[in-house]
Amino acid sequence: MCYNFFYYIISFIAIVLIGILIGLVIHLHLKLKKFLAGSDVKNLDGTISEMKKSINDLQIFKKELESYLVSVEARIRRSVQSVSTVRFNPFKGTGSGGNQSFATAFMNEEGDGVVVSSLYSREHVSVFSKPIKAHKAEYELSDEEQNALDAAEKILKAGK
Repeated sequence: MCYNFFYYIISFIAIVLIGILIGLVIHLHLKLKKFLAGSDVKNLDGTISEMKKSINDLQIFKKELESYLVSVEARIRRSVQSVSTVRFNPFKGTGSGGNQSFATAFMNEEGDGVVVSSLYSREHVSVFSKPIKAHKAEYELSDEEQNALDAAEKILKAGK
């Protein structure tokens, strides 16, 4: 009788352990199913191979993107990044012109660009253009042109 009771206890413990192991197997199966989700692969080796391929594709994309960004950065440095306009009356006191004349400076990040100025009078309009290299004018600038250039440089410095 004592042996029967002992067998019942061992059987009960074995059934509980089997239930726990079945639960663990189901839990691991669900985790593996999540891990393999989204792919047609049915085993771990296939999933790892697919992940390696994805990583290689991402590395290729990263290299292409980096080279593209380097070229974009070079183009941006050469593009106009600062514009400043000064309006003025070149004929103060004579009554002609008004504040219709202007000087506008266009500059890129490296300090290259152009100053365009216009002198307006009732009879005609004159337009001038003076190149700028490394923040320096190649030709003598009027006070208004220099003011426009200084304001453009100030905008560039504020943007950095």
